[in-house]
Amino acid sequence: MYDLPFLDLPPLREAAGRVRLPGSKSISNRLLLLAGLSEGTTRLHDLLDSDDTQVMLAALRTLGCTITPEENGSLRVDGIGGQLTVHEAALFLGNAGTAMRPLAAALAVLAALQGGSFELSGVARMHERPIGDLVDALRQLGCRIDYVGNDGYPPLRLSGDAGGALRTQQPIRVRGDVSSQFLTALLLALPLASGSGPVTIAVDGELISKPYVEITLNLLQRFGIAVERDGFARFTIPGGSRYRSPGDVHVEADASSASYFIALGAIAGIRSPLRIDGVGLDSIQGDIRFVDAARSMGAQVIGGPGHLEIRRGAWPLKAITLDCNHIPDAAMTLAVMALYAEGTTRLTNIASWRVKETDRIAAMVAELRKLGATVDEGPDWIAVTPPSTWTTAPIHTYDDHRIAMCLSLAAFNPAALPIRILDPKCVAKTFPDYFEALFSVAATMPESIPVITIDGPTASGKGTLAAAVAARLGWHQLDSGMLYRATALAAMRQGVDAGDEAALARVASSLQLRFDGERVLLEGADVATELRFEAVGAMASKIAALPAVRSALNALQLSFRKLPGLVADGRDMGTVIFPAAPLKVFLTASPAQRAERRHKQLISKGISASIADLWADLEARDARDKNRSVAPLKPAEDALLLDNSGLTIDQSVDRVLAWWAERNPFG
Repeated sequence: MYDLPFLDLPPLREAAGRVRLPGSKSISNRLLLLAGLSEGTTRLHDLLDSDDTQVMLAALRTLGCTITPEENGSLRVDGIGGQLTVHEAALFLGNAGTAMRPLAAALAVLAALQGGSFELSGVARMHERPIGDLVDALRQLGCRIDYVGNDGYPPLRLSGDAGGALRTQQPIRVRGDVSSQFLTALLLALPLASGSGPVTIAVDGELISKPYVEITLNLLQRFGIAVERDGFARFTIPGGSRYRSPGDVHVEADASSASYFIALGAIAGIRSPLRIDGVGLDSIQGDIRFVDAARSMGAQVIGGPGHLEIRRGAWPLKAITLDCNHIPDAAMTLAVMALYAEGTTRLTNIASWRVKETDRIAAMVAELRKLGATVDEGPDWIAVTPPSTWTTAPIHTYDDHRIAMCLSLAAFNPAALPIRILDPKCVAKTFPDYFEALFSVAATMPESIPVITIDGPTASGKGTLAAAVAARLGWHQLDSGMLYRATALAAMRQGVDAGDEAALARVASSLQLRFDGERVLLEGADVATELRFEAVGAMASKIAALPAVRSALNALQLSFRKLPGLVADGRDMGTVIFPAAPLKVFLTASPAQRAERRHKQLISKGISASIADLWADLEARDARDKNRSVAPLKPAEDALLLDNSGLTIDQSVDRVLAWWAERNPFG
């Protein structure tokens, strides 16, 4: 996950390959609650690990459920069997509507029957999301619910006395035209109230987001609750209903998250299809019907159980007018597909967008206009006409995961403009690794992937600076010195002489090297510490002067240029390997300062060293590096010189990032 203030997406061109999606949020949190309320043990497989499921898990643990991760990645949940073991708790539920609404209903019923006091709260935005219709429905039963803040919104206080009773003789009425989560919350909770007879729910108005209710009914059936229904107007829970664990349950991949990759295939699946694993045409999730909408816009989609394949069909895409009541979350992706369509796309019956993580209609209008689109809106509709001239600007995400994910697709714009996504970590709500998944299947021209080079002499701090700059930008890092050190270490292990250029080149071309965080794996073993030994560094400096070795490592170094960008450090990154890099930095720290830094570095690792010896060695290496015939150490003609002798790492990073800001459109 990119836990950064912003993430810049370079211009992207095509998409192909295979992506596996995380589990459905809607299914995951429903299953967690049902497992927590059931008797016995439920094992959940492929459960979504995200902000929303984490708050549900924390709440269930607080309420007395035993939840145990298992070695195979599944989660074991030992439920409370509908009987409270904890009668007083304060639960923080973040911005998870799929946790707040169902838990409010279940705890209101349990407190009314068994006694207890519970306070439910969330982030500031959760306290702006309406819950009054659910509270009104629960009060009809006799549940005692108080608003802690503003009427109609969380936080809530739920309380009751042991031995209480509920009024279940008359139908419980609930509005259906604001959020289907209110009905879902009642359906999940009211089996707890069915001990004395059936409980009926009557829906007032036209129910929105019907497919989400179908998910709820499907999962209730798995847990032994056979709800009788009259369409979407009336639902009856049989008397004496009890949650019975089905044992093992597998969570489908998230169909709403699939919409971004379906759209991606429609936009950029040009030469090869994009395959999605984990959700298919047999999905129980309503958002799988996004496939129909994408096909209407021109996408070619085929699939089967648990998988989909998408590629570009009609191009430009075709504008559509669509009632999106059945796919409210996925419909946001259609608004971004509209940027690539011919004509105006109009999406209607999306009033629920107004009460989600943010006012999604207002947010999409504002952000799509930044890209040059013409956008109109109404209380429950949005109309998007693609840009005649594309523009770019930082995309505000409103702490809304779906805004960030769907608008990332604007990076495929025909003007080849980069896109900046603010607060990219908001995707943690449902898809923490979304951007990693996007980059794994997206492609662009190598020259479109930005590179910052940081060159300098030995021990100038270029590796430390490059790592810090890469971390701040969310980019990859190439420590080219490590490649030469790894070649030297491998050669030393194989007994190859430092003067045998051909043999050293063969070692370099066959390196089995992988970087894994702070670990450097050579033939599967971590050699990060050994690579810092002075003997290895000395040999690396010698073999780096050999043309055959440099040539053998050239392709390997170029392969590090991956999305979303690269910070490359070494001695010839700006002069030889990436001569067209838009920003080249050359460090000019003095030999004395560098010797002192290297001494501290070695001592911290428990390696004894002499500053005088290090100083002399650095001067010798500088002379060798500057005078070698191939790629001598020198700044590129357009490199910016940075004397970091008296600067902290943070100060050096800020200087480099300020230079980078001058070179990109976002400043």
